[in-house]
Amino acid sequence: MLYKFKSPVAADVIMLQPNAEELLAIIGKAPGATGIITVEQASAAIAALKAEIGRREAPGAAPADGGEDRASDAAQEESVSLRRRAAPFVDMLECSSAAGKNVVWGV
Repeated sequence: MLYKFKSPVAADVIMLQPNAEELLAIIGKAPGATGIITVEQASAAIAALKAEIGRREAPGAAPADGGEDRASDAAQEESVSLRRRAAPFVDMLECSSAAGKNVVWGV
């Protein structure tokens, strides 16, 4: 399944289900076919995403999977960071919040 986040003031952001649900979990939203991030919730969502990005990029942060073999290390190096994956979504939240518009998905 794909998630398509929409806002009247930003381009649509389309994500695969696991990636979108990870971001929704970070901001405290339940995954589902439809949802909304209100203007009032946007600043807390942005702060939560930035805090999680900072936590994962902190020196000495443990890998998410804890794997120690070379195959998982190579896969980890090729994976997309949370910062890069979340950037379009954070941009959408910031633009929408500044314009006083909600972000929705599945509508």
